[in-house]
Parts: sequence; structure tokens; C-alpha cells
Amino acid sequence: MKEIIEKFLKIEQEISSEKGALYLFALFLRENAIDVSDLLVAAPWIHNNKAEILKYVVGKVQKALTPKELVQLSRIVLIEKDNPILKDIQSTVHTKQGFVEITDSNFSGLAIKHAYLITSQRNINDTDEKSSVN
Repeated sequence: MKEIIEKFLKIEQEISSEKGALYLFALFLRENAIDVSDLLVAAPWIHNNKAEILKYVVGKVQKALTPKELVQLSRIVLIEKDNPILKDIQSTVHTKQGFVEITDSNFSGLAIKHAYLITSQRNINDTDEKSSVN
């Protein structure tokens, strides 16, 4: 699992370098999921064009992961900055381009069996944000 987490760390670094800082970039294995994780992504620039942003993130993930690794990913979820789950995660875990592992947790009713948080931060400087969608 460490190898795939390293790949996601590189993906997060690429995205934040190209698009701007992220509030959240994490892999969550939901309690009811069977060995497939969700990738949660939140950033101040996501609301600009969700379809285009999702396509961009999917492209980054597909480029970085092998087919065997891709089947371990259930979905990619873009989260708005005012989502209560995001606020709950941010109040619990703070990390930037590292990773924190958590188990058996609950965030605003979302039961998590296992999670790897690569970035979870509340305050992003304006200089860390980029307005471009490209």
C-alpha cells in the first residue's frame, strides 16, 4: 500500500503545483466498501468547472497508476469547501503533502474503515491559489 500512497502523494503535488493548493486530498476506505477506496479532493478552485476538474484529476490518476492499482479506486469525489464532512476532517487532521493514516473513524456520519490523508488543511494563502482551470 505504501507504493500506491507514494503515487498519490506525487499526484497531489502535481495538481497543487499546476492548479493551486488543496484543502483535502485523501483516500478513504468506507466501512461498507470491499477493498476499494474513494479519492476525496477539495480545493478553492473546484467550483469553477467541476466536469473539467474531474476530467483533469482522472487523467492524473490514470497516468500514475497501473491497471491493477486503478481497480482499487472506487471513485473520485470532488468536495465543496462548505461541506460538513470536509470541515470535520480538517478539524481532526492537519497535513500538507505528507500523509496521515487513520482507522475506524466517523466524519459527519461518514463511517471510515481506513484512510490515508495526504493533504488536509483549512487555511490556504491567496498566493497558494491559482484561478486557472487548465
